[in-house]
Amino acid sequence: MLRTSGFTHFTKYCGYSSIRVFPQCKRLGLLMNSGRLSGSPNNYLSVAFSKSVFQSCSEAKSYVFSLPYNSGARHSVFNTVKHLGKNSYSFQSKRPYSQGSSKSTSTPLIKLRTRLIVTCLFGVGILGTWYYVHSEKEKKLQLQRIEQLKKVAIGQGDFNLVDHTGKPRTKKDFFGHWVMMYFGFTHCPDICPDELVKISNVVSILDEDKTLPPVQPIFISVDPERDDVEAMAKYVKDFHPRLLGLTGTPEQVKEAGKAYRVYYSTGPKDEDNDYIVDHTIIIYLLNPDGLFLDYYNRSKTEENIAESIRKHMKNYVKLFT
Repeated sequence: MLRTSGFTHFTKYCGYSSIRVFPQCKRLGLLMNSGRLSGSPNNYLSVAFSKSVFQSCSEAKSYVFSLPYNSGARHSVFNTVKHLGKNSYSFQSKRPYSQGSSKSTSTPLIKLRTRLIVTCLFGVGILGTWYYVHSEKEKKLQLQRIEQLKKVAIGQGDFNLVDHTGKPRTKKDFFGHWVMMYFGFTHCPDICPDELVKISNVVSILDEDKTLPPVQPIFISVDPERDDVEAMAKYVKDFHPRLLGLTGTPEQVKEAGKAYRVYYSTGPKDEDNDYIVDHTIIIYLLNPDGLFLDYYNRSKTEENIAESIRKHMKNYVKLFT
């Protein structure tokens, strides 16, 4: 048996509207809460009420259940009235209780589902259009950037020097390699050795990761008067084995410094003909296309620099085929 919680539940199964059955009865809540609903095997609905509660609703007695409460009586709303006991009666409807519910609830659900589907399709369409326009714009900007970077890579930052073995070197010799570049001089008392040690340690850290390409460290002298090939060969031995020392004529060194915007200035000579060269203290990072990609000042630690280069390597996109 299924106990109802109100008239709406009852009429949903019977298939009749509240206006047609109980238009103005103020005791419907009490009446329906006292009733018992059950579905018969042939899909019909039976409703049982106590006589006392049923009779307390005058509207129900006079308007709907106006026939005598005799077992087997007929009624326009409930097909059969049955006497169940001393104070109980049953009213049975021929109308299948499944019809009313499907008709009253399925249509709104279908309309809601349709609206949701249309809304989702419309939203997906807008999102797809935006993504297409955005991706096309990004592709266009990327192509423009690549063209600009190609021009910079070919036309700027070039140099013509010799390494510590006497071999002529240009920027093109290092295409296809990651390069860490530092400008200094061999007579530097402390800063240059510290920075070259830092570069050597960074290269060693990166070498530990076999998935990363090797980095080529380069040391370019800003003191060509004293740093000839022999002096450079002796100096680079104290650092990483792959460190390459580059030097040249004063004009060649000047052009190389200018290409990378390196400042350097020779100080006054003392009585021993010794002097200090003031210069920019920056480590440059070049990618395999020869592009200046990043720089690191003295405040950056070995770990900071290694992690930065590792990220650049993972995000690298080749410009030249």
